Amino acid sequence: MVTVNLGMLHYVLDHIYGGFMHRTKISPPFFSRGWGGSKLELLERMIKQLFPEVESQNWTPSSIQPIWRTVWETQTASLREGIFKTPCDEQLLSALPHESHTARVAFLAPKSISPQKMACVVHLAGTGDHSFERRLRLGAPLLKQNIATMVLESPFYGHRRPMLQRGAKLLCVSDLLLLGRATIEETRSLLHWLDFEAGFGKMGVCGFSMGGVHAAMVGSLYPTPVATLPFLSPHSAVVAFCEGILRHGTAWDALRKDLAVQETAMTLEEVQKRMRNVLSLTDVTRFPIPKNPSAVIFVAATDDGYIPKHSVLELQKAWPGSEVRWVTGGHVSSFLLHNDEFRKAIVDGLNRLEWKESPL
Repeated sequence: MVTVNLGMLHYVLDHIYGGFMHRTKISPPFFSRGWGGSKLELLERMIKQLFPEVESQNWTPSSIQPIWRTVWETQTASLREGIFKTPCDEQLLSALPHESHTARVAFLAPKSISPQKMACVVHLAGTGDHSFERRLRLGAPLLKQNIATMVLESPFYGHRRPMLQRGAKLLCVSDLLLLGRATIEETRSLLHWLDFEAGFGKMGVCGFSMGGVHAAMVGSLYPTPVATLPFLSPHSAVVAFCEGILRHGTAWDALRKDLAVQETAMTLEEVQKRMRNVLSLTDVTRFPIPKNPSAVIFVAATDDGYIPKHSVLELQKAWPGSEVRWVTGGHVSSFLLHNDEFRKAIVDGLNRLEWKESPL
């Protein structure tokens, strides 16, 4: 009888998928145009303003007024799509590609109950998630529990993708920081809209992989308690691009040549050290502890070829009171097979919040 180590099988599957996606010539590598020059310097300064030692960490989200159109409507639910101008300040706006200036969002909500007695969760995009569909499928069964789903199209993705960018392969390192910073601004504004304009009783934010990192940042920086649900997410982009499978899909030679133009010639090890230093700005453990850590639930995979266990545990250690749940599988298989566990985490995280106004 042959015994199969399923954990190893999941891990190997991640590496096969990653090798196919990132080591073949099917698509260009990440950061093929280098670091991003002055844009990178701007983003480094702006992101440092988000850390706890900065007194303005609880700054009020900018107000937005989405323009809505109804996609479909039944007796019990409706799906609307909206657009709004990204609330980023002028400095950030000038760095964003023109295609990303207008944000797009899908909003799936029950109709039979008032918003005060409902919750809504904003779902953020993982790497390569250019459309609304997969996240709407995750959220749709939650309608029966009076939980609405709002899906944000990321800057640099979908309709917001720059013309010269192929797929999810960002052209410059600065684009990764820019995508994250703009996503934080837009999501905080959407939560503010759900709170003060739509009047929802509870709110949350979730995301897979890169989207989970952004969800953790938003949950950390929002001025009131929200359920925060990072799924299959590292504590920092350093893990993904310097330790995980994505390091094989990074244009290290282009990054080395770009640095050589600005400075003296560098070895690959020195370039990777520079990348670690830049991406340390995405380390969620450096961000403030969320207002209600018990409403933070991380869902991680036991045999993840992209995200090592230590990365998830670092987040839990940095945010005492948060919870880590484990699903059996790798990054790819868990993403496909464990939607019920992700939905349960959403429900449980929301249940750990107080109603803004107690439902009558």
